Amino acid sequence: MRKKILVISSSPRKNGNSEALADAFIEGARDGGSTVEKISLYDKTIGFCRGCLACLKTGRCTIRDDADTIAQKMLTADVLVFATPIYYYEMSGQMKTMLDRANPLYPAGYAFREVYFLSAAAEDGDGTDARAVSGLEGWIECFPKARLAGTVFAGGVSGVGEIGGHPALRRAYEMGKAV
Repeated sequence: MRKKILVISSSPRKNGNSEALADAFIEGARDGGSTVEKISLYDKTIGFCRGCLACLKTGRCTIRDDADTIAQKMLTADVLVFATPIYYYEMSGQMKTMLDRANPLYPAGYAFREVYFLSAAAEDGDGTDARAVSGLEGWIECFPKARLAGTVFAGGVSGVGEIGGHPALRRAYEMGKAV
């Protein structure tokens, strides 16, 4: 079944390692017959949530910036994919800010049912991504029709391009193809 997939790459670096994971997932998803849109946050203007909760009544954030537009795209996607570098054992600030700004989706008739998480870090120990995965699971918990459908982690990569040849790229491709 063709699915509409939205990939949000939250790396602050263009062509970063987590973005390479996103691109591998996208290639697999397209090879599997899905339609995919990728949004990279590194060049977007995304302000912090003000906690006014007006979005729960209006369905839109009162802050008119790129996050408002992205949240509206999230609303209609069948599948959401988040890609992030792991900093200090947690998701990037850009990803966390975008999740906070997606608050208008909470009371809405969101379409997504599957959420995937792709991450990369200099550290390569077991559990390096655990806190970031847990943070995303907390967000997903607010959307009872959605579930965390899969994760891919690439450890031991720091500089841009170091991920080349990493087995996580193949896992991300296969995960995307299976969506």
